[in-house]
Amino acid sequence: MLHPAVLVLALLATVLIVALPRRYVVLPVMVATFLIPIGQEIYLAGVHLYIVRLLVLVAFIRAMALRKPNHTLLYAGGWNSVDTAFVCYVVISAVATIVLYYNVEAVINQVGYLWDYLFGYLLLRSLIRNANDAVLVIKCFAGLMVILGVAMLIEQIKVVNVFGLLGGINATPELRDGKIRSQAVFQHPLTAGTFASIAVPLFLILWKERDAKLLASAGLVASTVMTITTQTSTCLLTYAAGILAIFAWFLRKKMKMVRITAVGTLVCLHLLMKAPVWFIISRIDLTGSSSSYHRAELIDQFVNHFGNWWLCGTKDSAKWGWSMWDVQNMYVSSGETGGLAALVAFVLVISRCFSKVGRARSTARSTKQEWFLWLLGAALFANAVAFFGVNYFDQLRMAWFALISTICACTVSTQSHKRSSRPTNVSINMKRLHPLHVIAKTTYTERTIR
Repeated sequence: MLHPAVLVLALLATVLIVALPRRYVVLPVMVATFLIPIGQEIYLAGVHLYIVRLLVLVAFIRAMALRKPNHTLLYAGGWNSVDTAFVCYVVISAVATIVLYYNVEAVINQVGYLWDYLFGYLLLRSLIRNANDAVLVIKCFAGLMVILGVAMLIEQIKVVNVFGLLGGINATPELRDGKIRSQAVFQHPLTAGTFASIAVPLFLILWKERDAKLLASAGLVASTVMTITTQTSTCLLTYAAGILAIFAWFLRKKMKMVRITAVGTLVCLHLLMKAPVWFIISRIDLTGSSSSYHRAELIDQFVNHFGNWWLCGTKDSAKWGWSMWDVQNMYVSSGETGGLAALVAFVLVISRCFSKVGRARSTARSTKQEWFLWLLGAALFANAVAFFGVNYFDQLRMAWFALISTICACTVSTQSHKRSSRPTNVSINMKRLHPLHVIAKTTYTERTIR
């Protein structure tokens, strides 16, 4: 049942989406997405219409309907390899699922999946056009993090989820081994903590902004609180991965060596260990109640049953072993849902994003630019680590789309600069231009669409 407070927030968000200038449309979208439980819906003619899904559709239509100058591309930098890989991943997964189950329910389910993933991704790709837009989104995340962090503290103290009172999620938080696992508006503590932990590198971007240091500090504190109160090893490990990536700044010009060393180490461990190398995961328990062995066993069964899923996924993963139905691993989930083609496309999204960040950083024209790009790479690395322990099945996916969109938008200028040394025919007042906007400057005029 739709809660009155959710209805008011949804109507307000709809008005703002229609009325605000294009650049600020992303704000009501993100606020509504991360403050309205996914389960809040309107039931109409036998169809469940989720409020968040409807708001994304309204914003998508509004963004696509706006008149644009002829010289302005729909997506910053134009369509690229990341976009292609992402769309292939989503479409292949949807088609494979329909073929695998071959019934009306599967078609309806995958229409919703395509709605969430394609509309959500393409909406953020069209709205996040430069570094200024990216900073605006990060500021929004910091503000949301404070609200969610307070709610999760209340869960620890009062054992009540205030977002659960709205409906769509449980009002009583989950307990494991006597520990309260806070989740706020999310469907599970894992996704709540992952949202917090992957944002840590992004909040350091705000620290470089003169008017955002307080907000950056609040975001960092809130994300730390959220990560800890989920009581999950995956979130704590993701948090540590982001910090590790940040402190690897001194290795930024030796990343090829780092990659080769990492791969070589894993190969050697695989040859020397009695168990496969992925069983290192089973040794990680940062809370005393982790299901780390399940994560390792999931990967092991995924590899052992390659012939069962490679063509178009499988619906028999529950038969692989105890609790194998709980596919909390984005890599395994991609293969299980869409087969080898979907898994390859998903890995390509990550790989292409890393490649874009690396190339852009190597051609950065200032230390500030380079640091900005490095922090984007750190956030991407944190996501890549999180994928081993959680499936992005709720609001968390919008944070992932926002990061991809930011990387695509903010790596445009340095790559185009590397391809062509010709000066632009656009006169830009560098004194009035925001310092971070330099990252998104391209050889075509970029105007604010209102």
